Amino acid sequence: MHADPQSQREVEDRPDMPEDGDFSDMLSEMRILLPGAQMLSAFLIVLPFNGGFRQIVQSEKYVFLATFFFALSSLILLSAPAVQHRIMRPLKDRERFKCFATRQIVAGAFALGIALVLGTNLVISEVFGHRVGLVAAGTMGTIVVLAWWLLPFWIRRSQDI
Repeated sequence: MHADPQSQREVEDRPDMPEDGDFSDMLSEMRILLPGAQMLSAFLIVLPFNGGFRQIVQSEKYVFLATFFFALSSLILLSAPAVQHRIMRPLKDRERFKCFATRQIVAGAFALGIALVLGTNLVISEVFGHRVGLVAAGTMGTIVVLAWWLLPFWIRRSQDI
């Protein structure tokens, strides 16, 4: 016997259901990451229209292009699960969708991390010079790798969380 689509939709719409816990957590995490990706993308969209942008050196324009690409990629990847969920409702295999959505969110966070590092390089290079920009970008990259990637693996490995 198959569950009718209406009752399936009601189960999906109830975030308090135990099987939706991971899904609700995932949506909350996206709500945290998306504004950062949106703000960075908005900043990068208006940057070329600033009069001083034409004066930056060609290498900084390439850094801008890469930063813009990664920022928009992160925005697309981080918002994709919400759009896909809307289109695919009712979900036939929630666990499979959550696994796929999690991969997209991690890929979006990875792209956002690269965009933050490149954006740091772009801004600091313009203000303090190329070498300081590289040091600042390296520092930011280290912080992102430690806080977003290594620390969670270390905590998960050393403790039961």
